[in-house]
Amino acid sequence: MKAVIFDMDGVIINSEPLHFQLEKELLEELGGKFTKEIHKAFVGTTDYHMWKKLKEQFNLKPSVEEIIKMKKERFLKRIDEIKITENFMDFMLLLYSKGFPMAIASSNNRKIVDVVVNKFGLDKYMKFIISGEEVQKGKPDPEIFLTAAKKLGVNPEECLVIEDAENGVKAAKAAGMKCIGLKNVDSGNQNLSEADLIVNNFKELNLNMIKSLWEKKS
Repeated sequence: MKAVIFDMDGVIINSEPLHFQLEKELLEELGGKFTKEIHKAFVGTTDYHMWKKLKEQFNLKPSVEEIIKMKKERFLKRIDEIKITENFMDFMLLLYSKGFPMAIASSNNRKIVDVVVNKFGLDKYMKFIISGEEVQKGKPDPEIFLTAAKKLGVNPEECLVIEDAENGVKAAKAAGMKCIGLKNVDSGNQNLSEADLIVNNFKELNLNMIKSLWEKKS
């Protein structure tokens, strides 16, 4: 392992309950019907991909861009409700102390990613921060992780991705990277079976366990 790439929502911050609430409120205001199944299907994908599909499904009147702007404004108004994921900081600081370069590869929009990074002081630890607005294809397409690896200057097969969503795990594996699935109950019943390792909490992880992933046969 030469570098670590983190997803943000559901991995660094426990934000999925707020996303679910805001998306449900907004979609139903616009005339659609939001369910847990819909939320589960779009966890890990970009706002644009999700709202484009929902606009088509429910024939919503506003443009995708207008809907995304409304969601963004509502999320930012409630950013103080967001908490960092349990034991994330300890794990991240361990990696930092050992000199592993790290990046964030989030499907969220740049404004929200930057606000979260500043709120928790993550900028001094992360070499690069990539949002869903900086790639053409969202997860499960591997583009965002391949972009992160290129920026970090490491080969994809030398990267470890930590994800909480099925779409994210699929993207990491499609990129040729090792992936740890973080079982976050607030992210819904995500299928993380393609991950190389599944954990319930960052405290379950140690460097020897992670390094052993490269010793296993693919």
